[in-house]
Amino acid sequence: MHRSSRSRNRLGLIATAAFAVVGAMASVVSAPAAHAADPVTINLLGINDFHGRIDPNITVRWAWEIEHLRDQTVTPSDGGLLVGAGDLVGASLFNSAVADDQPTIDVMNEIGLDASSVGNHEFDKGWDDLKNRILGGDVNNPTNASWNYLGANVYSKGTTDPVLPAYETYDVGGITVGVIGAVTQETSSLVSPGGIADLTFGPVVPAINRVAGELSDGDTTNGEADVIVAVVHAGAVDGTKGYDEEVAQGGEFADMANNLDPEVNVVFQGHTHQKYVYDAPVTGGDTATRPMLQTGSYGSNIGQVVLTVDPTTKHVTGYTARNNAIPTDDNSTLIAQYPDVLNPINTTVTNAVTNGNSVGNQAVGSITSDITTAFTGGSYVDGTYTGGTRDDRASESTMGDLVANALRDGLPADMGHADLGITNPGGLRAEFYYAGDTVNGGPNNTDGVVTYAEANNVLPFVNNIWTVDLTGSDLEQVLEEQWQPAGASRPYLNLGLSDNVQVTLDPSQPEGQRVTSVRINGKRLDPDKTYTVCTFSFLGTGGDNFSAFTNGTPHDTGLVDRDLWIGYLKSHPGLGPDFARQEVDESGMPSYVAGGDHLSFSLSKLDLTSLGSPANQTVEVYARTAQGRDHLGSFPVTDGSATVEMDVPADIPANSALTVIAMPSGTTLGKTDAVSSLQAEAPTMTYGTPGTVHVAVDPAEATGHVTVLDGTRKLGTGTIDGGQADVTIPGTALGPGHHGLTVSYAGDSTNTGASTAVDLRVTKATPTMKVHHWPARVHADRTHVKLVVKLRSPGHIVTGPVSVRTGGRTYLARLSDGKVMLRLHTYTTTGKKHVAVRYLGSAVDRSVRKTFTIRVVR
Repeated sequence: MHRSSRSRNRLGLIATAAFAVVGAMASVVSAPAAHAADPVTINLLGINDFHGRIDPNITVRWAWEIEHLRDQTVTPSDGGLLVGAGDLVGASLFNSAVADDQPTIDVMNEIGLDASSVGNHEFDKGWDDLKNRILGGDVNNPTNASWNYLGANVYSKGTTDPVLPAYETYDVGGITVGVIGAVTQETSSLVSPGGIADLTFGPVVPAINRVAGELSDGDTTNGEADVIVAVVHAGAVDGTKGYDEEVAQGGEFADMANNLDPEVNVVFQGHTHQKYVYDAPVTGGDTATRPMLQTGSYGSNIGQVVLTVDPTTKHVTGYTARNNAIPTDDNSTLIAQYPDVLNPINTTVTNAVTNGNSVGNQAVGSITSDITTAFTGGSYVDGTYTGGTRDDRASESTMGDLVANALRDGLPADMGHADLGITNPGGLRAEFYYAGDTVNGGPNNTDGVVTYAEANNVLPFVNNIWTVDLTGSDLEQVLEEQWQPAGASRPYLNLGLSDNVQVTLDPSQPEGQRVTSVRINGKRLDPDKTYTVCTFSFLGTGGDNFSAFTNGTPHDTGLVDRDLWIGYLKSHPGLGPDFARQEVDESGMPSYVAGGDHLSFSLSKLDLTSLGSPANQTVEVYARTAQGRDHLGSFPVTDGSATVEMDVPADIPANSALTVIAMPSGTTLGKTDAVSSLQAEAPTMTYGTPGTVHVAVDPAEATGHVTVLDGTRKLGTGTIDGGQADVTIPGTALGPGHHGLTVSYAGDSTNTGASTAVDLRVTKATPTMKVHHWPARVHADRTHVKLVVKLRSPGHIVTGPVSVRTGGRTYLARLSDGKVMLRLHTYTTTGKKHVAVRYLGSAVDRSVRKTFTIRVVR
């Protein structure tokens, strides 16, 4: 096991310096002399999930609170440590992220962080980046991040050998404190697999217990500690719950609560962004309980555990634990109190902000007109909404629906497929204005351009992207929860929904019955079917009182919202606002009509109030029959509301589906499935070889074409014949992995359009390898054998590295135009020489291997 030779104690040094001053003032203020048996106080400060909060309004205040808490050391023998529980970098604010989190690393160095567990976000850019850039190439004695990142359960692939230090020891007031680090075992599913291909993440508790046992077994060869502190990037799911409720839920928190070695005195936690302090029962430890705490996230609090230790027995005799909120004072006031520490930090922040502003001017997308949140206080001028104040969270918006589209369509192929996207209105913090601002926004901020900074400002919270598998009934409950519970600061929060979702609501109905219909891709919501929702971690964990999300099965993709959002903008140039609403209020609207029926229903909230939204003028009412779509009537819209009052013509067949379209927005309402429906299946295809999506169209009499799309990118089109269509997918159109595709039918003169989702799996190709070598006669110590390696794969040129192993040497080269030539060293002995040629594979081709022998003579 690794045991660092370093022993850093910045808090102890500060305390010693402080009490040198006290000693100099002894003639003015007398202090009682310390005795050898006086207890030692160890001041432990903890942080977690800082996520690169390099911000003028946060960072200095966060640092001040740490320095302030360090001042609580009360005797010369006392001291303390500043430790972290992971995710210090990654998912960071723009000012830090744009500089690869170097500003955050600098701030942590400047504040004197002693040690931290790794978190999953430390691996966002892969193990090589953590090891070679963040740590500076030496995990035991890092030269960039000056603290040790600890990971007792981060192993070299296929072993139980930690690749990071498992622990660090410190001398604090004559007491040896051991800090053990571990990270959630789920890390392997939270970051890109390619970046951690050489690692295995084991269970948390066995790893901590293994190290704690060695630190307390009396064997100095494997390290010893008097006090043991665990820093763990895993924690309680909901910090508002009691300790017993959290334990009852099971998982990593419960495992720590029930099974951690009693030699562990303190547990600082992270990952779940919760704020709590629990006094966890422990049997056989120094004290009857031990503190388990987490500070929330984003530098909002500093955790603190103050231990009292008997200097003779080296046992913990007591503790206090709490979370301390950072102050709200002006930075200049705070800096004046600790100038030596806070001035450098303030300089780092200022420089990072300056750099961030320059990078933020990069163009990442384009728009055709304003796309905004909902406004209040404006008016419709010449039929178009203008003026007012932004951020009406009780109303649907073009920005909210666009972000929901990005959530649905922006996942990389290897992260799965989402049926719909949902965003919370409070997460939308800025607008996209078509008019440029080169004075304040930078030279690239011309008309129609979306800059990096503008995109980042819309979604500034740096939430992780989650997918949540919800049953239809739970998804309906999510929509019901737009009506907030009594006492909430806002009585209604209008979610943003992707444009394949149509919802009708009746606010006059009792709670639990206000969602009157939901259609996804033209089909009615099935209460028993599972739907995959892509959303932000904030909503996925039940934020804004949308607790029904917690009934589902969540998956943290590890992707940050800003990265998904900007990626979507880059791949969708020329975006415009969609003024069709996804949710409309109704009262009395039927699902079906028949000749002779009297219709009497009302509609409201037909208009959007995002800038540029048109005021609807009419609603057009239709009955969908086997012969097509019959127009039943047109009714005026006033202030976003309409009343439909009419008798259905006698020739309309029974059970004809009712559809209403508001014009000119195109908002469409209906409570039944579209007349047309699609079923699609896609057999697995191999990269480079064309594949086929088979589509069945109902009714079989439908005519026209079906199109397969990857997001908005058209992959292929097929003609319907007898209710069937085959769509050919080009062999190189999609990379290996699972792809959530959309199959779309535009409709014909008698059948409505429809769409459906299909999952297509693309496997890597298996290239064929040919190896030629010459000359045929090879002499020892004289002949340089030449090899030509050629690889072929259908539909594309093979790229990537080739290795040749022979004669005790390994040769590496990269393919060019599918081939490579190597010149081998001479063989020093005679006989048959084994040659192993291996193509190491690529993102689209599998690894292949070929062996042969060369006979060497004198």
